[in-house]
Amino acid sequence: MRAKFNDLLGKTLTKIDVDHWDDQITFYCDDGSVYRQMHYQDCCESVNIEDISGELNDLIGMPILLAEEISNYDDPPAAGHDDSWTWTFYKLATNRGYVTIRWFGTSNGYYSESVDFDKIQ
Repeated sequence: MRAKFNDLLGKTLTKIDVDHWDDQITFYCDDGSVYRQMHYQDCCESVNIEDISGELNDLIGMPILLAEEISNYDDPPAAGHDDSWTWTFYKLATNRGYVTIRWFGTSNGYYSESVDFDKIQ
């Protein structure tokens, strides 16, 4: 089921799994809800976890005070990428720390470069 990233606001995370092989992040909450961040591959695009700044452990066991998504289509990547690109930044914070998850998507401009966020449980 589709969700919004800011649905994490006020939730308390118990676990975060990062799967770099499949480019997905799973967030487990103390209320039993589970959310997954990933990209559903279509054809001719690539969307990957580019970087995680901060300590994910700082988000565990404390209420999420910031859950924000910001995209940037203006700053071109290094040469060799497709015609279209999107940087998407996901910012999370608790009283203990701050984390930014940076995704990078590229395509010929016809396919989606967005990151999907779903409630899976």
